[in-house]
Amino acid sequence: MSKKLLKSTAIVSFMTLISRVSGLVRDVVMASILGSSGVADAFFVAFRIPNFLRRIFGEGAFSQAFVPVFSELTESNTLEAQKFVNASAGILALITLVLTVLGVVFAPFLVGLYAPGYKADPVQMATTVDALRFMFPYLFCISLVAMSAGVLNTLNRFAVPAVTPVLLNICLILAMWVLVPLMDSAARALAVGVLVAGVLQLAFQIPSLRKEGYLPSFSLDTSNPSVKKVFSLMLPAVFSVSVAQINMFVNTVLASFLVTGSVSWLYYSDRLMEFPVGVFGIALASVVLPSLSKEHVTGSPESFSSMMDWALRWVILIAVPATFALYLLATPLLTTIFMRNAFSANDVVMSALALKAFSIGICGFIFVKVLAPGFFARQDTKTPMKIAVVSVAVNVVMSLILVKSLQHTGLALAISIAAWVNATLLLVVLLIRGVYTPEQGWLWFLCRIALAVAIMCAALNFFSHPAESWYQWGLLDRILRLSILVAAGGLSYCLCLLALGLRPKQLLLGRSRQ
Repeated sequence: MSKKLLKSTAIVSFMTLISRVSGLVRDVVMASILGSSGVADAFFVAFRIPNFLRRIFGEGAFSQAFVPVFSELTESNTLEAQKFVNASAGILALITLVLTVLGVVFAPFLVGLYAPGYKADPVQMATTVDALRFMFPYLFCISLVAMSAGVLNTLNRFAVPAVTPVLLNICLILAMWVLVPLMDSAARALAVGVLVAGVLQLAFQIPSLRKEGYLPSFSLDTSNPSVKKVFSLMLPAVFSVSVAQINMFVNTVLASFLVTGSVSWLYYSDRLMEFPVGVFGIALASVVLPSLSKEHVTGSPESFSSMMDWALRWVILIAVPATFALYLLATPLLTTIFMRNAFSANDVVMSALALKAFSIGICGFIFVKVLAPGFFARQDTKTPMKIAVVSVAVNVVMSLILVKSLQHTGLALAISIAAWVNATLLLVVLLIRGVYTPEQGWLWFLCRIALAVAIMCAALNFFSHPAESWYQWGLLDRILRLSILVAAGGLSYCLCLLALGLRPKQLLLGRSRQ
């Protein structure tokens, strides 16, 4: 089981890496063409609104409630599982279709709610509303895509769901190269790219679902007991799994009152922060939730706890060095990846401040993605919801306090603090309830990680250069020197861990205490 889990995580991580790299290319093109302009701000705000709802009706609350129930049915009754998929798809499609129509009609209200600062700028407001109306149908498509991913992940078909986001990145890149020069609004051109991507992503799921025998024939069977169970579990999960989006919503509202470019600086820095979170955190969560759900149904409490322990050690192993590396390499990364054409040195400085603040929360973000399934797999969605309420309250308070002195950087720091509060409370509750009991060897494991990270930071500092040098160098020089930094940091970290006796086989499930 351990090797299978590790292999599944590696597959999802690799596919997600492809997706993130394509996303990085997308952002490079976007930064080069749009920079931190008002048009860029308009698109980012408009895109966040359907994305916010996607977290609820897509891979967020719905998926977290859907996967444990579907997993339980596949273990006992394949026919009932098929009926459940049909009914879930039909009801989800109807709900998101209605929401799409309402979103298009009430787009001005939604933009005013999400970015009230834009009301003072009629052009910015109109641009954002126009883009939102074109891309809102994306919600319908991507919600069904997320349900398909839940089905396939439960059936141990991880590759297709993990690579699907590549289609969005390709469509946005093509939209910037082809549609932006042809259309009078760049934000509208990108919105059309998002809409086309949603249709393609949905179509991409069909062959895999048909092969597994779970291509849904949509029905509106609201009397299906399993469907009722999903929606009863989903209601409290809506809040808990949408914490990151709710926090970003709060920060977007506040950022809309700051100087032009603030939303874009937060976006570009968030994208780099999401790289390790997406490649590893989401990949691990995608594998852990179905596995924990099956352990809850057929396994023992000890094996459930052991799987949690295994996942948490992997989080420490990856997230801690990623935190320090992103903090120390903020300027080199942003300069090398984004600084060209419309993206200026000032944009690098402002984005680097936000990236450093976001990096502080990386461990918290990934911990939440691993700890929350510990509740969802047991079909407990109320506890994470209550903890999420506390987390959002912390973010709101800290944002209001920090934005006055730190501007957009304060908003990023508030999200990081809230992530740590969320993760800490989830862990404490799991420990108190005895759902998770740490296995032996944690102290020695943490000491080795701490020493390896310290060596890595020393190596990064040794090979570093002043920020002014990065602004002056050409692209090839930046790539070469960044490659040296990444290689020095990565090698020093890995070699130190090997020298301290940490071996890959010790991170297999059931052997992590060694």
